[in-house]
Amino acid sequence: MSLHDQLLRMEYALADPQVRQNMDVMDTIIHADFMEIGASGRVFNKASIMDMMETEQNYPAYEVTDFNVIALGEDQALVTFSIPARKSEDEVKPGSLRSSLWVKAGDTWQIRFHQGTRCP
Repeated sequence: MSLHDQLLRMEYALADPQVRQNMDVMDTIIHADFMEIGASGRVFNKASIMDMMETEQNYPAYEVTDFNVIALGEDQALVTFSIPARKSEDEVKPGSLRSSLWVKAGDTWQIRFHQGTRCP
């Protein structure tokens, strides 16, 4: 499987509400030193993002578009993509531009950093 396909699969795993509720799986996907700067401007670490995922309800899965991968070596890659606006049961979530830094630990890719920026 190509690096592009592997990391696209990992980003879609993070978008899947069922995967997001499985803390054992999330623990393997999210790096111990994870940091996120959310579209809201809030900063999250692994513990805070996992706490949020564990309690979220009605999380709408999202589509990943314009997915690009830049290999930064054998065990690091930067991905960029867009998430179009989407609707949950009670709100419309705006679209956003996203970037993630993935690092490889053994045979497993883990997300090390993520940033989201809302689209106007």
